[in-house]
Amino acid sequence: MRKHWLIDRRTCLKGLGGIALGLPLLETMGWAETPKSGGAYKPPVRLGFMYHTCGVWADAFWPTDPTTFPVSLPPSLEPLREVVDQCLLLDHLKGAEDGKPWPPPHCRELASWLTAAMPNRDKPGELNLAISADQIAANSIGIYTPVPSLELGYKDNGLSGLGEQGFNNRYYTTGTWAGPTQPLPVETSPANVYKRLFSSRQSKRRRVGGPTVDTGKFATVQDDTGESLDRSMLDLILQGAKDLQGNVGRADQRRLDEYLDSMRSLEKRVTAIERQQAEAAAAKAGTGKNSKAGFTSAPPIEVKVPTGSVKWSEHIRVMCDLMILAWQTDLTRVCTLIPGHVHAISYPEIGVPDSHHDISHNDNPDKPPKLMKVDRFAIEQFAYLIGRMKTLKEGPGTLLDNCIVMWGSGMDQGWHSFKRLPTIIAGRGGGTIRTGRYAKANGNIGDLLMGILARAGVPMDKPIGCGTKLLAELA
Repeated sequence: MRKHWLIDRRTCLKGLGGIALGLPLLETMGWAETPKSGGAYKPPVRLGFMYHTCGVWADAFWPTDPTTFPVSLPPSLEPLREVVDQCLLLDHLKGAEDGKPWPPPHCRELASWLTAAMPNRDKPGELNLAISADQIAANSIGIYTPVPSLELGYKDNGLSGLGEQGFNNRYYTTGTWAGPTQPLPVETSPANVYKRLFSSRQSKRRRVGGPTVDTGKFATVQDDTGESLDRSMLDLILQGAKDLQGNVGRADQRRLDEYLDSMRSLEKRVTAIERQQAEAAAAKAGTGKNSKAGFTSAPPIEVKVPTGSVKWSEHIRVMCDLMILAWQTDLTRVCTLIPGHVHAISYPEIGVPDSHHDISHNDNPDKPPKLMKVDRFAIEQFAYLIGRMKTLKEGPGTLLDNCIVMWGSGMDQGWHSFKRLPTIIAGRGGGTIRTGRYAKANGNIGDLLMGILARAGVPMDKPIGCGTKLLAELA
C-alpha cells in the first residue's frame, strides 16, 4: 500500500526553460501548510468583476413579479436559467453620490462602478478619483499569489485628451484604479495574459559551476510564422505531469488529465487569436500576405477568429477561461473584465452594428429591441463564465462556491439614471452569500463593494467611496 502523502498547494509542474504551470486543487493537496487547529484549510475566496456598459433596458431585465424569481425569468436574464441557483439578483442598488452637481453621466458611469466615488469637478481635466475595490483587494490578498490582480478588456482604455465638459477621457474608459491619479490599463491580448500567467519568469539565473544562462529564451522561441505559442508550453512539462500522476489517487489522475486537456484547448484558441492579430497588424502595415493597396484593417484587437468573422463573444470567452484558470491554479484571486466602454463597442455578430451608447438612449421605437438583444448577449457571456465554474470541482464543492463574481453596470439605464444599478452576484463566497434569489438592496454601490471584500477577508480601515456599511442583503 502506498503511503498517504500531501503535496503543497503551491506545487507546479515544471519543465525546461523555467516553465512553471500551476495546478488546480487536488485531493492530495493542502493549502500551503497544516492549520494549527488541525483539519484542512478551506480554499480561498476569489473575486471577479465583469462590467456591462450603458446600463440595461429595464423592462426586459427586472422581474415584473419578484416573488416568482427565479422560476420565472425576464427575457434578458433567460441565459442564466441553468445557473440561476448560483446567482443573487440585487435590485434598487444606488450609484455613487456626493451631494454635488453631477459630472457628465458617462464620465461617472464606469469610473464610479468599483470606486464608489465621483470624478473631481473642480479640475475635470486632472485625474482625481479613488482606489477601486479590486485594487484594495489586490493590495491585501494579492500578496498570497504570484499575480496580485488581472485587469482584462476588449478595447484599449488608454484614451488621452478631454471629453465632455473638459473631463479627462480616462474617466470614460477606466474601471480599475490603483489610486486617485492612477488609472490602470486593461490587457486586451489573450496571448499576453496567457504568457503572463504561465510563461517563464524571464529571469537570468546563475548555474553552480557554470556560465550565466538566460532561461527566458527558451520560453519565447518563435517559429517562422511568428506564432509564439505554437511550441506548446505543455509539451515542456509533460514529464513532470507523468511523475506527479504516479503519486496521486485515481480521482486526482482524472482531474489532472482534464486540466491538461483544457489547458491545451485554451492554448490553441489563444494561438489562433494571436495569429489573426498578427495578420491584421501586418495587413494594416501593408506587409502581410493578405494586404493590398488602400486596405485599412480594424484595430488589432478587433480581429478575425478562426471562423473568419470578427466575434466579440469569442474574445470575451477566452478571457473568461483565462480568469477561471488563474483562479483555479491560485495564480491570482482578483480579476476584472471590462468587455467594452461607452462610445467604443457595437455587436455586429448579433445583427446590432449600431453603437451601444446610441441605442441605450431610448428616443425611437427601434432602439429597445436592439438594446434587449445586447443585454441578453452580455448575460450569455456571464452565464458561460458561471456555468464553467460551476462544473469545476474544488475540495468538497466547486470553484464557483469559493468565488464572488459581480456583474453589473455603473448606470441603470442609458438615459442617465443611477438609482437602480443592474447587479448580479454569482458564487457563494465560501458559504457567505445566499444565492438563487432576488433581493432589494438597502444601500449603495460602496456598501456592496464593502460587503464583497469583507467576505474575501479583506480588511478595510475606511469605507469605500460613498459606502457607509456592509450591504446586508448578500446573506
